[in-house]
Amino acid sequence: MSICVPLSKHMIAEQACMHLFLCVSLVISYFMLEVALFHCIKRVANILFLDSPVGVGFSYSNTSSDLLSNGDKRTAEDSLAFLLKWFERFPQYKGREFYITGESYGGHYVPQLSQAIVKYNLETKEKAINLKGYMVGNALTDDYHDHLGVFQFMWSAGLISDQTYKSLNLLCDFQSFIHTSNSCDNILDIASAELGNIDPYSIYTPACPANVSQSNRLQKRMHFNGKLWIRIVTSWGFLIYQLPILQKVLFQNICLRWAASVGNYDPCTEAHSAVYFNLPEVQKALHVNPNHAPSKWATCSDVVYTTWQDSPRTVLDVYKELIHSGLRIWMFSGDTDSVIPVTSTRYSIDALKLPTVKPWRPWYDNGQVGGWTQEYAGLTFVSVRGAGHEVPLHKPKQALTLIKAFLSGSSMPSSELVSDS
Repeated sequence: MSICVPLSKHMIAEQACMHLFLCVSLVISYFMLEVALFHCIKRVANILFLDSPVGVGFSYSNTSSDLLSNGDKRTAEDSLAFLLKWFERFPQYKGREFYITGESYGGHYVPQLSQAIVKYNLETKEKAINLKGYMVGNALTDDYHDHLGVFQFMWSAGLISDQTYKSLNLLCDFQSFIHTSNSCDNILDIASAELGNIDPYSIYTPACPANVSQSNRLQKRMHFNGKLWIRIVTSWGFLIYQLPILQKVLFQNICLRWAASVGNYDPCTEAHSAVYFNLPEVQKALHVNPNHAPSKWATCSDVVYTTWQDSPRTVLDVYKELIHSGLRIWMFSGDTDSVIPVTSTRYSIDALKLPTVKPWRPWYDNGQVGGWTQEYAGLTFVSVRGAGHEVPLHKPKQALTLIKAFLSGSSMPSSELVSDS
């Protein structure tokens, strides 16, 4: 008899960009995937990768105009179509419990796809996909509250001056990140200059020296059509499927050694991936169609980014609908990210006005505080102490604890020492 784990789809997001900071730490390290990582992931789930939306990563369409019509709605529709076809091709997995996770702009993709699945199941009067819940991290959720949280975090972390903080609150319209005024643009430029050459996605770790300027990078990624907000559209997601789990004991020590080995965070992971995925042997191993392979693989697609069709200002309405449907919903946040910081997520959760089931408390990882958590009626929030925008990249061991708790539907660990068995 096989022991099985829940099935989960992971959508990592930056609009038009491919990222490899997967839910239990898929990290590119100088041209090679850490083999030990896969052993760790297999202790929880097996994975299937998906390039989405079309035009990012190695994905392609025989109709070139498809790359010009991407948007939130289209991405949800395409992802649902893919999943239905996948289950049709591999019917042995149909009926398994299914969970969706993601980060960043996955804050849109994940609940939108979840909503599409719930609606499809209702319309067809069958559980074509046995969706049980979803989890998002450092997730774009609601323009107003995300915006409010960013400015407050930057000021409280000592990244910008008092005057700039006051001006940002005064001159920028919290309701929209897409259409900013000239006065807001100007104060955003001042804020970027005050931030200096740091990595805004992880404010306390070194910036990659290969980057010309982290502040320039911030301006590119935080400015949507001119100025503020993140340049977000995902490219790579992954699917974790419910398959027989490998023996835990066999890989326990490997996983622990691997988690310890990545304690020294490498800020140039993205640069390494650009080298790695352009290697012919890597593309061959990934079964990339040589007739449709990009001339040069890139982390982000400018075509997809500049032609994005729709991005609603909020997905809180989707949350309310899906909470009512009974899905398991978790939100987590690395607390050193200034791009979609913990303050933004907490403001968005507060806007849902959910009653508290279990009050705010620390959670522990081997006797040390791993972060904080609060459980609401229909939603659980978890922060991860010391993690940046991509939590598994910075805190892989804690991320593994998080995903295991989510999939099992249990609370985050208390002060007792946690066993990894």
